[in-house]
Amino acid sequence: MNRLSLLAPLLLIATPVQALATDAPPSRTGVAEAASPRMVRSLDDGWRFRFGGDDSGVTAPGYDDGSWEAISIPHSWNHFGEYGLKRSAGANSAQGVGWYRRTVDAPVATGGQRHYLDFAAVGTIADLWVNGRHVGQHKGAFSRFRFDVTRFWRAGAPNLIVVKADNSKPAKGSSTEYIIPLAGDFFVHGGIYRGVSLITAPDAGIDLLDHAGPGIYARASSITAETAHVTVLARLRNQGKARVAMASAIIRDAAGVEVARTTMPVKLPAGSMTTTLDLDVARPHLWNGTADPYLYTVTVELRDKVGLFDRVDQPLGIRSFRFDANAGFFLNGRRIKLHGVSRHQDRAGKGWALSAQDHANDMALIREMGANTVRQAHYQHADEWTGEADRAGMVVWAELPYVTAPSLDGGTGAPALWANAEEQLREQIRQNYNHPSILLWSVGNEVDSAKGFGVGREPAKPLALLQHLQAVAKEEDPFRPTAFADCCEGLRMIQTAGEKLAGTADLIGYNRYFGWYYPKPLEARQQLGAQMDKFHAEHPALPISVSEYGAGGAISQHSDNIRTGFINAIGRPQTEEYLGWVHEANWPAIRERDYIFASWVWNMFDFPSSLREEGDSVDLNTKGLVTFDRKVKKDAFYYYKAQWSGEPVLHLTGKRYIDRTYPIMDVKAYSNAERATLTINGRVVGDVASGGSICNWTNVPLAPGANDAVVTAVAHGQTVRDSMVWHGPDPALGIHIDAGDIAGRVLGDRRFGSDHFVTGGQPAVLNLGSFGGRSSGPKRMVEATEPDLYAYWREGDAFSYAIPVPNGKWRVTIHSFEPRTEGTEGQSMAITAQGKTAVPAFNIARAAAGPLKGFAMTFPVRVRDGLLRLDFAGQGGKAVVAAIEISK
Repeated sequence: MNRLSLLAPLLLIATPVQALATDAPPSRTGVAEAASPRMVRSLDDGWRFRFGGDDSGVTAPGYDDGSWEAISIPHSWNHFGEYGLKRSAGANSAQGVGWYRRTVDAPVATGGQRHYLDFAAVGTIADLWVNGRHVGQHKGAFSRFRFDVTRFWRAGAPNLIVVKADNSKPAKGSSTEYIIPLAGDFFVHGGIYRGVSLITAPDAGIDLLDHAGPGIYARASSITAETAHVTVLARLRNQGKARVAMASAIIRDAAGVEVARTTMPVKLPAGSMTTTLDLDVARPHLWNGTADPYLYTVTVELRDKVGLFDRVDQPLGIRSFRFDANAGFFLNGRRIKLHGVSRHQDRAGKGWALSAQDHANDMALIREMGANTVRQAHYQHADEWTGEADRAGMVVWAELPYVTAPSLDGGTGAPALWANAEEQLREQIRQNYNHPSILLWSVGNEVDSAKGFGVGREPAKPLALLQHLQAVAKEEDPFRPTAFADCCEGLRMIQTAGEKLAGTADLIGYNRYFGWYYPKPLEARQQLGAQMDKFHAEHPALPISVSEYGAGGAISQHSDNIRTGFINAIGRPQTEEYLGWVHEANWPAIRERDYIFASWVWNMFDFPSSLREEGDSVDLNTKGLVTFDRKVKKDAFYYYKAQWSGEPVLHLTGKRYIDRTYPIMDVKAYSNAERATLTINGRVVGDVASGGSICNWTNVPLAPGANDAVVTAVAHGQTVRDSMVWHGPDPALGIHIDAGDIAGRVLGDRRFGSDHFVTGGQPAVLNLGSFGGRSSGPKRMVEATEPDLYAYWREGDAFSYAIPVPNGKWRVTIHSFEPRTEGTEGQSMAITAQGKTAVPAFNIARAAAGPLKGFAMTFPVRVRDGLLRLDFAGQGGKAVVAAIEISK
């Protein structure tokens, strides 16, 4: 069987606190709803906080916290990741214990009420004390949890709440040794970073302690054009006397008009129980993705002879879907190519302490780009965020933080870690079960990549836990497929235990970085296509997606020619132009393969990782299409907007590379128009066709000084334009080339451009960057007046440059060095200029008085046809060029 076909129409769960509102606010449709018997009080304000320090007496009511910092929730003490080469003094990546205290003047309670403290998320371990007594502990940084504090609570009196938040780094013997995630290329922030509420509710009603879920879970078990049959499972709990009640389920449309209702008697003995309510929606209006994300509302009410005593409201989306191993994804019977982004929940200056508006703004950017799916990496995201996805019509990959490894020392993982992973999965599914946007549960990400993160002496064995989580997910929700994201199948870069993971879950995503981490990066399109075809042939019954792809891109680092410089995937520089090219290479390979049901760019936003120092940043993964602060949309953002959006798009790339190094440049625009016209300083450069939403004008000359560039087109029947001013250099003042470098550099008053105008040879690097503090070898230094000029170089048996310079007499200076410390005897390099010998063959190490020592040689040339031709040839070894300077 080569098809996984799943019909899983589900309901949307509201934010639990929203569902418990005590007043009668208008619904999203503007229709007022009856008040809930539950009372909810926000506890977000009035906290005192201290990181670390002596914990003696901290939980006692008489403790003096007057010197602590006054804060509001959401809050995290962690905030770091910045654009710069060194971590600033204000950055905070400290891991450990933070303490929170506040006093609540509780209202007087009536008989038969219970009190709950609701935490939307605390990183990573939360211990709670009320009035000096320990209430409980929650382990896991991403899910909601609730404690029944009734026996600790003093109604009508002040109550002291103390929370200990612990995000200690996982290590042998640490408090987080058995809590997922154990490692990963992201940072787990500490603190009460989502909201806190006090809930007062009847002692009998819809269960508030059901893994902090909403207590009602619904799905449409059948859908036709005439009818959708909806079954609502209600989990009930009675902590008082046995009673009989009437349970009702009501469905209202988006205008607030009731369209279905059912009522039945239920017995509520002491303890917990479940009941189901069935009802039909006539002529259902389907939740249809971004085209029409229609939402109903479902309400469950409990009444007795006195009246209404509990009520929960939930938005409802009805839809069907399936995944096919050959044809891809179908929503409501229609095939849709899913294309979108992954998203981490970090934001500059806030860490994980986001507001509802922050979530809305992030979704607005994703919608602008034209995405129709979001991967929630690598953990449960906020209720507000998934609610945004529901309303936007995004298809969501929801992920468990089983990341990298099941243990810190190899093997299958300890029972305590298995129990924690299972609990986090049950929490995630219960709390998010009714979101119509969530169509698949991911039970892990790169679970066999431990050695890549330096975790454990022996490779971990992740398969057993993955299989267990697969079974748990199916137990919790048999109606959605499961998935996991694979890092290592078929790769030799990371040592694994060799377990075969594909097929453990219903679907698979491949995290593959062709054009970035792998050899022969300029063959990315062919490599990705061939790899996916191979996987499809090896797993013909398994629906396949590309769950990660991309590259780093710094908005302050730029390239004149992305094909000739060294790609330093874990170091500096990482240019914005190369980021755009990687996506130009990868997306077509995905788009043209119907069997790839979805793809997610890694990542929508730059995000913190304490493992990284790369591009123009520290503590940031720079693969985002938008900067960490959300202020700059990188060029690659517009590439996808041109590919995916229905809006007219025309965008000139390279707008942040204003001061150009060379007197000619290639101009590129992203557009969904058929053709575009470029003018420079009012002169028409050319009208070109848009191939794959890309318009290219090559070898465009720049005048010294300002060059006004304007591009125009007609897209979707609308005339659009974009413009830019580039500053061209005066070629009479000389040209400087940083050979082997993809970005170039400024040294004193000389601007070196990236490696360009070259044929043959290979770029090379003196020192690769590091990942997680682990480098590829000891750092090497070149002894030279300007050692930075030797960070990259070009080498080969033979290579040549054809550099555009004005006619006349020039002085050429070649910077070279011997990068190898052994085997240099008998090696030589010769230089030819304009077809004539400029420098006879010589031994580089001998000329420089040793390896890793820079030296320069200068010779005159005359240019008669606007091109300076330089040829470099190695004899018995490689020719090496670190830089070329051309001056009068």
